Amino acid sequence: MENEMMTMPAMQLTPIGVVRSPIKTPMLSADEAGLSLTDRMENIKIYHRQVENAVVEVVIDAAYAELLDGIEGFSHVLVLYWPHLIDPARRNLKKVHPMGRKDLPRQGIFATCSPARPNPVLVSAVPLVAREKNVITVKGLEAVDGSPVVDLKPYSKAYMQTEGVKMPAWMEQIHREMEAD
Repeated sequence: MENEMMTMPAMQLTPIGVVRSPIKTPMLSADEAGLSLTDRMENIKIYHRQVENAVVEVVIDAAYAELLDGIEGFSHVLVLYWPHLIDPARRNLKKVHPMGRKDLPRQGIFATCSPARPNPVLVSAVPLVAREKNVITVKGLEAVDGSPVVDLKPYSKAYMQTEGVKMPAWMEQIHREMEAD
C-alpha cells in the first residue's frame, strides 16, 4: 500500500472563485506546537454567533458562471475552500488539541476539523441566500476574506445522511459549550 502512494500522480487544484467575507483573520492559528485560539472561549462563542449570521459572497470566476445554472433550486450548498492564511510549514502537524484547547486530549489531525492539515480543503454546508450572475450569497460561511474556492456543490440530504452520527466526548463537549448561553 505504501508503494501505491508513492506512484500516485501529484494533483493540482485551480481555484474557481474567491470568498468575500467580513472575516479578516482566522479564529485558530497554527505553529509547531499545534493550534492556538486567537481569543478566549467566551469571545469564541460570540464570534460563532456572528459567523452564523454573516452574509458572505462567493465570487465564481466569470468563465464558470454558467456552471451555477440551477443552483438556485437548492436551499443549501457545500462550499469547499482553501485556508490560504495557514503557513504551508504548519501543514505537517500530526496531532493537535482540538480548537487549540489544552484541556482537550490531543487527536490526530484527521480526527479533527483543524485547518492545519496535509491538504487543507475545508468544507461548509451553508444556506444559499441568492445568486446574481457569477456571485452566490450565502449565510454563515466561516471562510476568511480572500479564501480561494476550490469547488461548490448542492447540498443533498440523500447523500449527506446524518442519521446515527457518533462523536467522541470531547467533540460533544465543544458543541455543548458553543450552544450554551
